[in-house]
Amino acid sequence: MMAGEIDGPERREVVIVLRTIGPARPSRLPVPSPVKVHDLRKLIAEKSHLPIGDLRIILRGKVLDDTKDGDDMCVELIDGDSLIAAVKPKSPVRRSHDGVDTDDDEDDLKFHLPQSSSWWKRKMFNLLHDKLKLPDILLMAIFSLSLKTWVLIILWFILAPVAYRWDLGPLYILATGFMIILLNLGQRQSGDLSAYSIFNEGFRELPGTLNADRLDRDIRTGQI
Repeated sequence: MMAGEIDGPERREVVIVLRTIGPARPSRLPVPSPVKVHDLRKLIAEKSHLPIGDLRIILRGKVLDDTKDGDDMCVELIDGDSLIAAVKPKSPVRRSHDGVDTDDDEDDLKFHLPQSSSWWKRKMFNLLHDKLKLPDILLMAIFSLSLKTWVLIILWFILAPVAYRWDLGPLYILATGFMIILLNLGQRQSGDLSAYSIFNEGFRELPGTLNADRLDRDIRTGQI
């Protein structure tokens, strides 16, 4: 096996023997070689009608992994190679004390990096998840932020000691708070009204707004 990109002109088509665990007979499958493990799993899943998410491929006694250290893994196949396709069995359903299944809730809390993610995100995910063993909740928070946001956060920590050295710490924190508010105000579409009438054209209020003028009008008209 090897990691990295596949050079097009060197690829060739080979025929492998595909064996599945169960009563199904072995079958032959033409595949390109070398080929990415993820693409190979996809071909086998379509051929054998197996769920790709739980599919494991075994070649020469070793389980093939899609990625290693954030890089896509490739495999070199030859004619007549025998692959074993096995579906990972699901763990038994665990129930909480009130009888509610907990497996679905645990799966929702697990963070999975999309397959279309860039190489540097896969590298970082491998470092944080596999090496540092960070919890999935923290990984969700880290990867939900854009690259621009991370640049601003790093820049803030770089400038913080400078502000402290010039006795501008409180002003620096206040300015940070105002910047966070201004950057999260968003933009209104044409025709949208603000909840604060002072920001609307002609000081127009939202329907149902309760204020002193509304109370005074209701009292004068006998509605209260």
